[in-house]
Amino acid sequence: MLLGVLALAVLPVVRAGAHAFLDHANPAVGSTVRASPAQVRVWFTQHLEPAFSTVRVLDRSGKQVDNGDSRVDTANATLLVVSLPALGPGTYKVIWRVLSVDAHVTEGDFTFDVSQ
Repeated sequence: MLLGVLALAVLPVVRAGAHAFLDHANPAVGSTVRASPAQVRVWFTQHLEPAFSTVRVLDRSGKQVDNGDSRVDTANATLLVVSLPALGPGTYKVIWRVLSVDAHVTEGDFTFDVSQ
């Protein structure tokens, strides 16, 4: 009986680990950078399916400002990258939607600020 209870207690943890969640980003979530970054780089907890994983950067008005070249890094399948033109001062929203190689979709967003 105790073994059965322990197995049920562990099951949700195993299942939750099957999704690709945001691990960290550069620029960092909620950060302020002094100069415009050349790229937004977002790392995840699982390998990503390149054909179905995207990241976009929007300005305060909701206009997409990245270069439209979102891609999973060929050397690191947990890294999603998009390049940026020179950004002016302001708040930018990063929106990501990824499919992990185990077929689970996750999505989310975060902001960063450019101060100069």
